[in-house]
Amino acid sequence: MKDTVHEPAIQYYVDKLADRNYVKPYGDDDNPRPWYTAAEALGAIGKPAIPALIGHLDTPDPYELKLVLYALMLASQDPELLRVTQGDYLQLDTVLTEDDNMANRQRAIEWWRQHHHHW
Repeated sequence: MKDTVHEPAIQYYVDKLADRNYVKPYGDDDNPRPWYTAAEALGAIGKPAIPALIGHLDTPDPYELKLVLYALMLASQDPELLRVTQGDYLQLDTVLTEDDNMANRQRAIEWWRQHHHHW
């Protein structure tokens, strides 16, 4: 089922995932950290964002894939979705590292295979 309420925001933020400048700093001067704005926004949208994110698992851009996976992990923890998946969300051992992209991508594909019928 398509979510027309969130569709424009989902498309906007999915398009921004590859933009390395679409981040905000947070933390203190000694420990600045990047806030991945698009991934966090998609995670907050939750369940409606997941099909669009799944559609980007084949991106050749390692940076974008890292953020797709992070957004998927966040979105899969949507309370509505957790009710129907009986608490099963996309669990990634390490997030926000390109070194783990392929293992995390495989986990995302397996999670989607188990739960795609909820859409």
